[in-house]
Amino acid sequence: MYIKLKSLSSILWTLNSASYIYHILNIEMGKFMKPGKVVLVLAGRYAGRKAVIVKNVDDGTSDRQYSHALVAGIDRYPRKVTATMGKKRIAKRSKIKSFVKVYNYNHLMPTRYSVDIPLDKAVVNKDVFRDPALKRKARREAKVKFEERYKTGKIFLAAVLKNISIACL
Repeated sequence: MYIKLKSLSSILWTLNSASYIYHILNIEMGKFMKPGKVVLVLAGRYAGRKAVIVKNVDDGTSDRQYSHALVAGIDRYPRKVTATMGKKRIAKRSKIKSFVKVYNYNHLMPTRYSVDIPLDKAVVNKDVFRDPALKRKARREAKVKFEERYKTGKIFLAAVLKNISIACL
């Protein structure tokens, strides 16, 4: 940036404003990828699916040197239910299939929605990927919590489903 200076006072003012601008630029942006945030998965097997952040890592770790998040999401959504259906049919159509996965922030699109689904941190954590039995247990925990939330009538993803359409190339 080229600035034409006329006097000593304008030089001092310019230096002052430059340090002020430098100070403003060094302020960190607020963290918005937090546990409970509803996100859309953009890449991979579960692309287009909705998920909830369970644990986020902004600075990366030794094995993953990028910002990432552990998410629990819905692989298969519940189907439409009408008043004329019987209890057995409603129960069958109300089932949810879940997934638990670690994603790079680049492959997640945050929404404005947050939910308070209390997933057990002892069951749903990064250690589940070492053992298939633990992973099944974590998926089961997520499935139970999502179905519980669905049956109480609080459909936390309805607005997201209506307002967002993703075009896959």
